[in-house]
Amino acid sequence: MVCVNRRDLGLLALRVGTGAVLAAHGSQKLAGWFGGGGIQGTTAAMEAMGFHPPKHSAVAAGLGEAGGGVLLALGLATPAAGAAAAGAMAGAVAVHAPAGFFAQGGGYEYPAFLGFTAAAIGLSGPGRYSVDHATHHVFDRPWMVALAFAGSAAAAAAVVGRRTRAQADREQQEF
Repeated sequence: MVCVNRRDLGLLALRVGTGAVLAAHGSQKLAGWFGGGGIQGTTAAMEAMGFHPPKHSAVAAGLGEAGGGVLLALGLATPAAGAAAAGAMAGAVAVHAPAGFFAQGGGYEYPAFLGFTAAAIGLSGPGRYSVDHATHHVFDRPWMVALAFAGSAAAAAAVVGRRTRAQADREQQEF
């Protein structure tokens, strides 16, 4: 008799659902799928939102979302996948924060939820029904968790901080 572990089954559902949403969202940025702007449109949007250099920002956001999402869904390199997706969502939260919390008013509710969920999966691990488990956690070691989240946090802080400083400089010049 095979015993199905409910916790691992729940992690599988959470990973696949969250990963699919992130992958679809990122593919809008990278490839223009699902009505997205592709790299060209995302680059223009990144520039308008104050991210510089805009093309690098567009590629990084798209890869963090699409790549992190695919890896989360598979349960492969789960700490890096969760950290990459959470870092990308930190940038989105910064953009939406002035509109408040709720998504219906343009707020940061949705990217915050995706970021926290991706981070939680990256921290908790993928469960037994994953590529990481099948490969004996070659890409899911405890030190990788610390390294991935420290790197992602540092990158997100640098990008969001640079954007914030640029916006402040622009506002100063307008007065």
